[in-house]
Amino acid sequence: MITCRICQGSVQEFFDFGSQPLSDAFRKPDDTSTEFFYRLAVGVCEQCTMVQLTEEVPRERMFREDYPYHSSLSSVMRNHFEQTARHLMETECRGPDPFIVEIGCNDGAMLGTVARSGVRHLGVEPSRDVAELATAKGIRVHFDFFQESTAAEIRAADGPADVIYAANTICHIPYLDSVFRGVDILLAPDGVFVFEDPYLGDIVDRASFDQIYDEHFYLFSASSVRTAARRFGLELVDVERLPVHGGEVRYTLVRQGRREPSPEVAALTEDERRRQIVDSAILEQFGIQVKRNCEELTGLLRELRAAGHSVAAYGATAKSATVMNYAGIGPDLVPRIFDSTAAKQGRLSPGSHVPVRPIEEFAEPYPDYVLLFAWNHAQEIIAKETAFREQGGKWILYVPNVHVV
Repeated sequence: MITCRICQGSVQEFFDFGSQPLSDAFRKPDDTSTEFFYRLAVGVCEQCTMVQLTEEVPRERMFREDYPYHSSLSSVMRNHFEQTARHLMETECRGPDPFIVEIGCNDGAMLGTVARSGVRHLGVEPSRDVAELATAKGIRVHFDFFQESTAAEIRAADGPADVIYAANTICHIPYLDSVFRGVDILLAPDGVFVFEDPYLGDIVDRASFDQIYDEHFYLFSASSVRTAARRFGLELVDVERLPVHGGEVRYTLVRQGRREPSPEVAALTEDERRRQIVDSAILEQFGIQVKRNCEELTGLLRELRAAGHSVAAYGATAKSATVMNYAGIGPDLVPRIFDSTAAKQGRLSPGSHVPVRPIEEFAEPYPDYVLLFAWNHAQEIIAKETAFREQGGKWILYVPNVHVV
């Protein structure tokens, strides 16, 4: 029996993506070392409804010194984090010497605005390469994983935090109990713990199955977050739907009794109950849609290649590992992936070993069709690559279904 990491209840597995590599382990072409694989399967706790992976990948394997994801590369996300920082400072930093802590600050996309505003801050980041980028921007960074012991160190050195914030980080952390205990240690009496992560409701609705990969250990709903928070003396008092990354929710937690929950909390939890997003029949249908989308995608790619069309991919995302390795997409169907991240260029995609090329080579010449792995940035990318469309190029997307635009 698989045991829930939150409440020790029974976890019912509902989909198995089979053997998968580390999603961000892009290999050098001459690397002959054994590639790490694990079983990617997802289940739901029958007691607390938390959706979670059934197998944990060691955190040191995923969040290495050369972690290749940089939050600041997307203009949409830069704007999002700047607005978030200003909102937090305006609404939650009313005291004479406010203190903001970010869990998983990456390259400082959010804390850069805080630092420039002169607000006391600290980023907690275990991946040294991106942390050094943040440090170069004048951001204070503590090089470590956030957990109970880390929180105690920060509290002793800097005092309590008015705001503890995280974006696309809390869902990465299997040991959520230690995170919540750390929040309890570090958070000021009237402070807020704010985090935003991919939303289970959107993943189920849109069949955005590639949001499931090694780093996304949990798929949160408002109901499961509220239940988990209460186990550690915290209360969910606000939720906000966000359009970024294919659909997220921003959760605001405080110590129990400090604030009344907003009407949005009741509305979203009731919507989840009404839609039964963790019902076995709903999750079974999700699995059917995943299989259908993958079969249709590989079928389309084979047809295009057989017809002599040139095909490539755009965005060597972490989530593309799930798609490529589950659907069996390799260099025979997609000979190259174009990406703007220098750390990934010249390497091979995890498991499928498709070469990653610089984005500057995209037009040399343009392919006929491009599979958009970074579909969550579709609007931004398609608007930027107008010349590709003007010369007849077509984009292939697979969320919520396989279609060509």
